[in-house]
Amino acid sequence: MTQMARIYGGSLYELAAGESLTDTIREQMLVIRDVFRENPDYLGLLGEPSIAREERTGLIEAAFGDQAERYLVNFLKLLCEKGILREFSGCCEEFTRRYNADHNIAEAVVTSAVALSDAQAAALKEKLEKQSGKQILLVQRTDPSLMGGLRVELEGKQLDGSVKARISGISRKLKDVVM
Repeated sequence: MTQMARIYGGSLYELAAGESLTDTIREQMLVIRDVFRENPDYLGLLGEPSIAREERTGLIEAAFGDQAERYLVNFLKLLCEKGILREFSGCCEEFTRRYNADHNIAEAVVTSAVALSDAQAAALKEKLEKQSGKQILLVQRTDPSLMGGLRVELEGKQLDGSVKARISGISRKLKDVVM
């Protein structure tokens, strides 16, 4: 995330918080971010300098004007006018980071060799919530190279209980003993 995305995303968050619209704008931002990701040509069109600025902002108004919060539509227009609409994804990231901090939410990235069952994911989420004292958003990833076990990243800390990590640990200890 760029410094510009931090500034703009943080500014939008401050505005939304002041107007008690953080939930609504966050939800709408994520939908619009997905629209941009699924339609990169549309995002390219909105950033095309050969198209008049008024026409590009008109496209934003036509696409989102009746469906999104006015502050968010104006924010998109501002990014378009400044030629930095490509920063929108980073702005979403910063907005979400600030939202999560204000609402005592932490994101935990869980990597396992195979996908966790719903029951396993729920049990892990509950345990992490008790441990951290925060509401946990669980993001699951798979990596067959782990062989088994889990690797959890939560608030800058990594807990590695994977078979791969255990084997590496045993290997290091054996090397230390042999030398």
